Amino acid sequence: MPVVAAVLTLVFVSTAWGESPLVNELRVTAMSYHENPSRIDTLRSNLTTAVKNDHDVDTLLALAHICFIWGDVRARTPEEKLEAYEQGRQAAKRAVELDPKNVLAHFWYGTNTGRWGQTKGVVRSLFLLPTVKQEFETVLAIDPTFAPGYALAGNVYIEVPPLFGGDLDRGEQMFRKGLALAPRFTAMRLGLARTLIKKGRFAEARTELQAILDEKTPDNIADWTVKDTRRARELLESIRGKS
Repeated sequence: MPVVAAVLTLVFVSTAWGESPLVNELRVTAMSYHENPSRIDTLRSNLTTAVKNDHDVDTLLALAHICFIWGDVRARTPEEKLEAYEQGRQAAKRAVELDPKNVLAHFWYGTNTGRWGQTKGVVRSLFLLPTVKQEFETVLAIDPTFAPGYALAGNVYIEVPPLFGGDLDRGEQMFRKGLALAPRFTAMRLGLARTLIKKGRFAEARTELQAILDEKTPDNIADWTVKDTRRARELLESIRGKS
């Protein structure tokens, strides 16, 4: 099942995370990987080693997070992407088992599962839809103010075929709720723009896409630099001349 076409290298890192050097390094890298992308490789390798002996929830979540970034930014083939998202998915699943009320655990389990499904293809991954839906519903039930949960939900609703629960109106609603909480979360705005394009509201989509390009203080400068501005320009080009 396709999910997170736009989401996120999570900008809202838990302030409750511990003082593990690797976890702290994840915090920094997630917000600055555009400056030195090779840091992603090293951190993923070190966290992979760390979780073999340390099943601490925060370490597992750091691994789930860096695997998502690696799959989005460093993987060169679909096979590499699938392997990274699966590793992140399993790390987050273990974190959910250890701490069932942890918002980040559910978020990263849903997000990596969704990205795996998106990479695999729509038809071949619809069986994952119940898992991803359950995870974003759990995230928003635990913490309705957790903005990335709305991005995850919104992308599910706009990517899944209507026959299987897709709903552009629900998707737009999710993205707008998320932006009300985090107006500088540019991946969220990208999701809204994609929804508006699917609904044929091109002028509104252009406004949202231009807002991404004009953003001076994005919540995550790395995501904005590497992913969101590039995608915004691609989408603007794709709707050029449409009204």
